Amino acid sequence: MIALIVEINIKPGFKEQFLESMLGDARGSNNDEPGCLRFDVLQDNEDENRLHLFEVYEDDAALDAHRNAPHFIKWREECADWFATENVRKIATPVYPAPEQWEKRPPMD
Repeated sequence: MIALIVEINIKPGFKEQFLESMLGDARGSNNDEPGCLRFDVLQDNEDENRLHLFEVYEDDAALDAHRNAPHFIKWREECADWFATENVRKIATPVYPAPEQWEKRPPMD
């Protein structure tokens, strides 16, 4: 099981467009990827142009499938010029709940 924690800094003036594209990727991840157990988009409370992602995948194959999914490729291409900095990505292993307690979320809007 693999968890990603990603910090994204968006250029001023691009937040709305970025969020629209980001939510498309999040919905696609949650709804269309069997190996994606969670994909959350969080707004930073200190910086309106900073978002955090929390993603959980069953395994390396599920993460690879995410990176090759049409919604991810679309997001990456649409947002390429809207990043203010390089994204900071941390890889972690879920401890609680234990990996065997994770279930796929039902499709979301």
